[in-house]
Amino acid sequence: MRLRSVELEMPDRAAAAAFLQNPWGLLDAGTRGNTTWLRATADQAYAIAVTEAPAKAVSSITFEGRKAEVEAVFARVQKSKLKHGQWIAAFDEPGRGAGFCVSGPEGEPYRFVVEQDKTAALPADRARPLHLSHVALNSGDREAATRMMVDVFGFRLSDRTRIMNFVRCDNTHHCIAYADNDNFSLNHIAFEMVDTDAVMRGMGRLKDAACPTAWGPGRHGPGNNVFSYFVAPFGACIEYTSEVQRVTDDYKVGAPEDWKWPPGRGDHWGIAARDNEKLIASSKAFPYRPPAA
Repeated sequence: MRLRSVELEMPDRAAAAAFLQNPWGLLDAGTRGNTTWLRATADQAYAIAVTEAPAKAVSSITFEGRKAEVEAVFARVQKSKLKHGQWIAAFDEPGRGAGFCVSGPEGEPYRFVVEQDKTAALPADRARPLHLSHVALNSGDREAATRMMVDVFGFRLSDRTRIMNFVRCDNTHHCIAYADNDNFSLNHIAFEMVDTDAVMRGMGRLKDAACPTAWGPGRHGPGNNVFSYFVAPFGACIEYTSEVQRVTDDYKVGAPEDWKWPPGRGDHWGIAARDNEKLIASSKAFPYRPPAA
């Protein structure tokens, strides 16, 4: 199983899609009707979709797996109390994924798909993301959300900090993170870059495009990844990251006491500038739209 994509709704889809291509670095994967799909260089049909809509919303967070994996999750979902849709033979989008939609305990909209049309990887490029790395969500009860991920979806908890839980679906330290917040909404979206140099070059590219860094550069504790956050013109917080930790089944789950920092520091490097006002506003911009049953 791996994280494939995030699907967003917003006014002025065309402007958002243009930004995500240049300067962000994603590639056009097609437009049909009111939706534009954009891909990274990995062998996945797309990494993000933007759909024209009157209001901003997260319509789904999509995981991709082998048929047996996705069918096993579907069977557990059917036995759970989670709201879910029926099995769809083919979603009308690049990859023609077969699968289903399910809502988390706070309305988080997830999808699980088996790609039917395979996509070839492209050569790695420092100017382009490799793939969608993780999606962070605001949660009023991150422990309940984490239990669902582990007990129903079959994912694993990697770390807990004072304010966040980090969950993985493969050997990447986390694909989903839950942050304490009284808003049920998107916290941020992260794209993995080739290396730290690619993150730094991206910071310069975004600065040239009048989208300055909102937090970074730095290196996180959980995941040990390099980061730089931006608030996109369409209002979402998006991150360039690199060197995300890969873990094995015997990884020891970290506790809050494992991730304490000296006063005035919030990451390993301690040099990151942070625009809290801008980041807080961005974390309220995209509430969840539960998927249709």
